[in-house]
Amino acid sequence: MMRSLFSGVSGLRAHQTRMDVIGNNISNVNTVGYKSSRATFQEIFSETLKGAGAPEGGRGGTNPQQVGLGISLATIDTLHTRGSIESTGYPLDLAIEGNGFFVVSDGGAPKFTRAGNFIRDTEGNIVNGNGYRVLGWMADQLGNIDTTVSPGAIQIPKDLQMQPLATGAIKIIGNLDADTPEDGVVPFETEIFDELGRKNKLTFELRKTGTDNQWVIASDGTDGRVKVTPPVGDPEYVTLSASPTIEFEEGKMTEPTDGIFTIDGTVPIYQNITVDISDIHQFAGESGVEPLEVDGYALGSLETFNFDAAGVATGIFTNGQEKVIGRIALASFNNPSGLQKVGTNLFVQTPNSGQPSIGIAGDHGRGTINPSSLEMSNVDISKEFTDMIITQRGFQANSRIITTSDEMLQELVNLKR
Repeated sequence: MMRSLFSGVSGLRAHQTRMDVIGNNISNVNTVGYKSSRATFQEIFSETLKGAGAPEGGRGGTNPQQVGLGISLATIDTLHTRGSIESTGYPLDLAIEGNGFFVVSDGGAPKFTRAGNFIRDTEGNIVNGNGYRVLGWMADQLGNIDTTVSPGAIQIPKDLQMQPLATGAIKIIGNLDADTPEDGVVPFETEIFDELGRKNKLTFELRKTGTDNQWVIASDGTDGRVKVTPPVGDPEYVTLSASPTIEFEEGKMTEPTDGIFTIDGTVPIYQNITVDISDIHQFAGESGVEPLEVDGYALGSLETFNFDAAGVATGIFTNGQEKVIGRIALASFNNPSGLQKVGTNLFVQTPNSGQPSIGIAGDHGRGTINPSSLEMSNVDISKEFTDMIITQRGFQANSRIITTSDEMLQELVNLKR
């Protein structure tokens, strides 16, 4: 009977631990990125009263006679099933679709989390609620990212600026009326930027010559030049290094053969601007030419930014341009269940989790990023309540073992009165 008492006590302890796990799951039902746990039991070594016997002579074999000594806790498993995705509309809320973890650090060994509710600190670092910096890779001035180097902090300062870019290429489309008389002109105008980001106005004319199907570039009556008007000061007339003669055959441009001429002025900011006129045609009909593409832009300040499914952060600037700023790193493990919880939605690696494989989203099973969203807890509240009822009944049954064994011992003591 003493064995039954100890069995009942072990059952109480085991079910109490299971209830602790269930209670923690229920309390974290609304915790971002929380992964629920479960407790499983195993029997304690049994006491053998009689061993098994082999068949002998005319008698059959006998089975062993054993009395169990109760139960113990087998495992507390972390269940890394995916939680539901909630759209928040906030650009720094990130959820992982599939496997993988965000990598964060406070300057020491990296930690890992599924909770993507991030913010920016005063220096522009992307951090979690406890100040751990989110790791990834920053882009260079051209927006290129080298993911072969070790990841570092992702920093998006509020005062981030984009340097201006001088105009270097212009593409023009349109039609020149085949019936235009000699010296008839078709005007063209567009805005260009100098190396300081100042907006200038470029104008010139396409003038019909006395030769059929032939035109030239002109400005204010002078062939072979264009006019650049700065925001302040007098306009500059830039003479083309090679004045192109524009010729057509059956409406299609034949000269220049590559459809390109270059503005090569004496002032450096107007040098080597390539003008592509290959999409200008000459058909009977109304004349009109206009810019299709003009590169270059003024100084810009960061207006907003967003992440895509690959974890790439793209900034949108006040000059209307977009630029890649950085990229979030993700980590994967051979055995995610081997990770150890350290609180505040963080995990650390253990010998049984394996080494983290840190890289880009969507590669090597790391999952992709769902921007402006959060992964909710994967706790199934209906299952937790069911498990709680089962655990409660198990606790009650084990307590009944103790009370019944106690009553039997009391009867034994009362045999002698």
